[in-house]
Amino acid sequence: MKRLCVYCGSSAGKKPGYAQAAQQLAEELVMRGIGLVYGGASIGVMGLLADAVLANQGEVVGVIPQALVDKEVSHTGLTDLKIVSSMHERKAMMADLSDGFIALPGGLGTLEELFEILTWAQLGFHHKPCGLLNIAGYYDGLTAFLDHAVDEQFVKPIHRSLLRVESCPVKLLDSFSICQPPVLEKWIARNDT
Repeated sequence: MKRLCVYCGSSAGKKPGYAQAAQQLAEELVMRGIGLVYGGASIGVMGLLADAVLANQGEVVGVIPQALVDKEVSHTGLTDLKIVSSMHERKAMMADLSDGFIALPGGLGTLEELFEILTWAQLGFHHKPCGLLNIAGYYDGLTAFLDHAVDEQFVKPIHRSLLRVESCPVKLLDSFSICQPPVLEKWIARNDT
């Protein structure tokens, strides 16, 4: 794995554990020689994560729309800052640059990015690992909802298994290193044509 995309909040959140998790993830990425791809901001958990990777001499690639650069939220000290024209272009470029995806605690944007990349995996557009770093139970309600969606037969169990969930960065990255994507019907149908 060369680079991982991390989705996370532009707010620091309520609990100090969120910042601590960003620090731990940053240290683990650098120790494993994995670069960070993220949304390019200097604020919130996003900024903390980027700063921690940089402080440990790691690679950080930010991807940010011009509209957010204009609001002065872009990080100016990154290894590489890519400025794009739209959020759609941002998400596509982040996906192209990354070998896997992790969501730290965040808000609506983090959830939207996570579910889009999971949907792309379900449809066979990529075969990269996806995971939640569930700090202080932040994602407990979300994982319970996904399990409920499986019980109600709106999400297939194999699709639910596309999302790894751990509370420890080391365990989540370890699960990525041994990841074998499941064989999905949609992938087979798409690849046979």
